[in-house]
Amino acid sequence: MSRSPESVTKTYHRDTYPAISPAKPSLSQAGRAVLITGGGGGIGFEIARSFAKASASKVIIVGRRGPVLDAAAAKLREEFKGSPTEFLTRQGDIGDDDFISSLWDFLNSQNIFVRVLVLNAAHVTPFGPDTLKLDKRDIMEAFNVNVGGNFQMTVKFVNQALRPAGQQLNLINVSTAGIHMIPSPNQTTYTTTKAAFTTLVGRIADEHPVEDIQIISYHPGAIYSEGASKVVDKDVLNWDEFALPADYAVWAASPEASWLHGRFVWAHWDVDELKADENIAKLLEQEKGFLRVAVQGLSEVNIKAMLTQSNQNEPTWIKPSPK
Repeated sequence: MSRSPESVTKTYHRDTYPAISPAKPSLSQAGRAVLITGGGGGIGFEIARSFAKASASKVIIVGRRGPVLDAAAAKLREEFKGSPTEFLTRQGDIGDDDFISSLWDFLNSQNIFVRVLVLNAAHVTPFGPDTLKLDKRDIMEAFNVNVGGNFQMTVKFVNQALRPAGQQLNLINVSTAGIHMIPSPNQTTYTTTKAAFTTLVGRIADEHPVEDIQIISYHPGAIYSEGASKVVDKDVLNWDEFALPADYAVWAASPEASWLHGRFVWAHWDVDELKADENIAKLLEQEKGFLRVAVQGLSEVNIKAMLTQSNQNEPTWIKPSPK
């Protein structure tokens, strides 16, 4: 079955709506500490606001620019004055392993157990030349942040010393629709690295049941953020509202989204219609590759069967080397 992204659900949202509202009691984040990378501005800042609206106990925003973080925290504290939410900031780059270690050491020292991790920070390359004209250093820098940094953050998150036995975690990966585009419009490095991590986190979901860590990746929409303003004019697209991906992150961190564990979805899709669609329910159950990032078009390969072929048909590459 194949559907265009715009037709997955009849309703295609460009702004928030009641089913994903952080004011909805079933989406409450009360008692939870939430860590958001790239939280000083743009989508990350709005996600911080939405979790505060959902009564998170702590919202920790991480980013590279200290003044931006300070200004963001001041705005949040002013807006949510008198609310139960405490706002904390940590300056650093998730492409730096030493920073990641110091971040989680700090949280542990402050007796802060992070229940929800939102991986929003990204190395975004400008619209560039043909792929073969790219500089290898730029490619590897993007992989270091968008894959390596996100992976290391995930490892530290799952292995928190303060995590109570049996406590479920929620991991939200802010991905991009660019990984669907063939070819992507001069964003080879960005979309390739985002696809790589979305694939990787999907494999982690295969290995960890939703009761252990609920993992959802999503496309936030076309948002006219600070980064977007540097490469395109505002009148080029019909932009989506910041509240859509922000509130969607809260919904994705709730039990209501548990049935999408390990999948990649779009914030535009109506969550009630998506869940009510019997065809989608069947595909989720029957096709492991549905709403996943992988090579499609072939039936699932049975590796075990391949490795237990008769000696006559056994590929030479799996035979043991002679001693």
